[in-house]
Amino acid sequence: MNLKERAKKIKTDIPAVFLALRHKSTPWSAKILAEITVGHALSPIDLIPDFIPVLGYLDDILLLPALIALTVRLIPAEIMEECKKNAEDMWKDGKPKKWYYAIPIILIWLLVI
Repeated sequence: MNLKERAKKIKTDIPAVFLALRHKSTPWSAKILAEITVGHALSPIDLIPDFIPVLGYLDDILLLPALIALTVRLIPAEIMEECKKNAEDMWKDGKPKKWYYAIPIILIWLLVI
């Protein structure tokens, strides 16, 4: 799998992990890790700030894909497949149909400003 395919996979895995977080049959251990993963992916604050040369992008390049891979392994395969299908449908037009998922991020930015 080349870099472009991995980036596309991560792009669909993050919404799928979010949907798996809300799925009733997802084990609690996977839900905890999914919460951390989605929170890190959507957080405007990085673990290591991006302005620090080289180190700033390590959390985006290494930590986030590692969190996603670990979370996907903890989620049962049938649940993950269902969530991936729903995530693809949700992002089919290039944006989610449920725009109100962006409200928490908007509120965080408003508080920062």
